[in-house]
Amino acid sequence: MKAGLEVHQQLAVGKLFCGCPGELADEVSGTFERRLRPSSGENRAVDVAAAFQAARGLTYRYESGPANCLVEMDEEPPHAMNAAALETALTLALLLHARPVDEIVVMRKIVVDGSNTGGFQRTALVALDGSLELGGKRYSIPTICLEEDAARKIRDVGEEVVYRLDRLGIPLIEIATGPEIASGEEAREVAEEIGALVRATGRARRGIGTVREDLNVSVEGGHRVEIKGVQELRKIGEYVRREAERQTVLLGVRDALRAAHASVGGLEGVDVTALVADIPNGPIADATGKGGPVLALSLPGFAGHFRSPPGTEERLGRELADQARAAGLRGLLHSDELPAFGVTPAHVAAIRSFLRLGPGDGFVLVADRSAERAARAVAQVARRAAEALDGVPGETRDPLPDGRTRYSRPLPGRDRMYPETDVPPLSVPTERIVQLRRALPERPAELRARLAATLGLSDEIVRQVVAAGVVEELEDLTGRGYPAALVARLVTQEVPAVVRPPTDGFSRDALAALLSAARDGRIAKEGFLPVLQALAEGAATVPEAIERAGLAGFTAADLADLVARVVAADRDLIDSRGDAAFSAVMGDVMKEVRGRRDGREVADAVRRALAPAAPKSEP
Repeated sequence: MKAGLEVHQQLAVGKLFCGCPGELADEVSGTFERRLRPSSGENRAVDVAAAFQAARGLTYRYESGPANCLVEMDEEPPHAMNAAALETALTLALLLHARPVDEIVVMRKIVVDGSNTGGFQRTALVALDGSLELGGKRYSIPTICLEEDAARKIRDVGEEVVYRLDRLGIPLIEIATGPEIASGEEAREVAEEIGALVRATGRARRGIGTVREDLNVSVEGGHRVEIKGVQELRKIGEYVRREAERQTVLLGVRDALRAAHASVGGLEGVDVTALVADIPNGPIADATGKGGPVLALSLPGFAGHFRSPPGTEERLGRELADQARAAGLRGLLHSDELPAFGVTPAHVAAIRSFLRLGPGDGFVLVADRSAERAARAVAQVARRAAEALDGVPGETRDPLPDGRTRYSRPLPGRDRMYPETDVPPLSVPTERIVQLRRALPERPAELRARLAATLGLSDEIVRQVVAAGVVEELEDLTGRGYPAALVARLVTQEVPAVVRPPTDGFSRDALAALLSAARDGRIAKEGFLPVLQALAEGAATVPEAIERAGLAGFTAADLADLVARVVAADRDLIDSRGDAAFSAVMGDVMKEVRGRRDGREVADAVRRALAPAAPKSEP
């Protein structure tokens, strides 16, 4: 298995080609709609992915807010490239030992899925031939680009897709690695290190959706598959592992189909509506009840090969169903899962007889109220079945929450690119590169080593701090005298559990006040989370938040009284179990005291209360 990454990180410097703010917003002041069609690229050919998207015939509605301008609506030419964004991209290129280009030429990348109002995304190559050293291994960085982010998808409503313009045009740095990654865990580590490098520039946006990874995965004998838009770093390993498993299964299916002399005829299905018109319910009835057709595609030699092989969830039937969904259908039925869904054994026998199928032959049923859409789906399913005879087709897939992926569209190619005529080429002076090289920020490896040495933190905690992008918060709060381990726990665990991105919802003074409360014994570190939650819900100060969280006014004397009451209540248990009763008593005390006193202090109080009394001396 080989894998490569494309890391896309938003920058907090405004928009790339206009003066609008680069922040997400909920206010909508107007809408407009577009229908997009593909155009030819620089080589005068139409890109296959663009043609596929346009064939879906969707309408795109855009929501604009008060902060959006005519550039984002594609009603005004782009302005000059954002200088801060370009400087950040060049800085990152130098951190990755890449060679900046002499002249930056902005290109248009044809994208007609509605995510860009003009039907294209502006992108520019910034640097070439970089590298990343990590764990004793060198990873190549062939290209570093600067591009504009897409509009934010809000919802799908039938054949209309709604986007919002707030995200459109936010600068993205795209860092592409070579195919040297050999495992899912390795892919996660490389993505984490690249993210830390971008954050080292001080201009990376933080939070869910501000960084996205495209994963390119292939196994021996297959083709490159791109998993587009993975947002959760911790899931990268799972996506890579499951994609490698999917491709391995498909290669096994290919071998089995070849052994069965399987074949695919034309791209057209056979109308079998009359054979299944009496089905009263299920997906077939949903289509025929609205006057739609049921089309059958005969697949000689495919019988038994649609279902999952033993030990895996991957299967060819799902691959074919994804093609039907991409054509606008809810799915399809295949012969390995029939009779079911209202289709009886008699229906199956009638269809097999009509199609003149033998025992080893399979078939697929596609049903929809639209004859045109059903025919388009059958053609796509037939093409995918033919590709199964070759193994793994190269394609773009969308990540799903459970770690699987789903077919999205064909892989795009060079035909989608052509020069942006509204933005002049921009030279990169050598003296500017020299200036940037002299002012490079601290690299993540150097930063981790310094933090571990100066603050006495473990390598794992330091890695978490750097990966979370909260180094400034850590250094500020430890500089005020608070313990480094406690601060690290606060900014990497408790704060992200309440707000995202981390620390954006709380001032550093508020975090310092919370740490002071723990140091003074007014709350325990276990109380950080409820106090932060109270602050997030409107408490004006940390003392008010402590009060709202119900953690105020519990002294050491109150703890001793509570322990005494619990010990008295649990006396029978203590007498019967002796020292083994400690956990039960501790649990009963913590139910009432959690967050108000430190856990170690509570444990010591319970142990003292359970200690046997010293024997009295004889008179």
